[in-house]
Amino acid sequence: MSRRAARATTGDAGTDLFAIDRARLRVAGVDEAGRGPLAGPVAVAAVILDPKRRLRGLDDSKKLSHAQREALYPRIVERALAFHIEMVAVEEIDRLNILHATLEGMRRCVVALGPQVELVRIDGNAVPRGLSCMAEAIVGGDALEPAIMAASILAKVARDRLMCALHEAHPRYGFDVHKGYPTPAHLAALATHGPCEHHRRSFAPVREAWQRMEATA
Repeated sequence: MSRRAARATTGDAGTDLFAIDRARLRVAGVDEAGRGPLAGPVAVAAVILDPKRRLRGLDDSKKLSHAQREALYPRIVERALAFHIEMVAVEEIDRLNILHATLEGMRRCVVALGPQVELVRIDGNAVPRGLSCMAEAIVGGDALEPAIMAASILAKVARDRLMCALHEAHPRYGFDVHKGYPTPAHLAALATHGPCEHHRRSFAPVREAWQRMEATA
């Protein structure tokens, strides 16, 4: 299989994955946070871990508490060989759709790490186009690959912090609590106040709220 090979796997069996020697091969784990929200960017992170500097406590970010993620974030940043976080803006999400915007964010993250990356492991079932190294998508990879776990934590923490900052400018929506996800409270605020510039117009609840505003204008 060539260096540009790309494939998807369920990760159910170790033999399905590219065989790697972590002492020699630079592996970048890639994951996202925020595909489902109605507002805010989607965050993507890529991390190359240092095999000589073990990080205890890594796990899928969704399985960790807020305090655990915040504690791990600076440790990952300090101990990783390299990392990059990319925020794909609402405008790009609406233009490309959320899947393609996420894949583009993943591509940018890997490119930002430079030629040192030899294998990319991505949580999910799709690999972005245009990568110059081997890549594999692993369904459930954030529970299997430590570098993906680290990436999931960086993406989640960075996005949560950004949504809390957006709350300061738009407190009526409660971004600091639900981080843009379609909770009942968020949907109620959307119905009452209409969308702001940080809402994703390509998402049905937001699009419908815009239409209601236009109809009553």
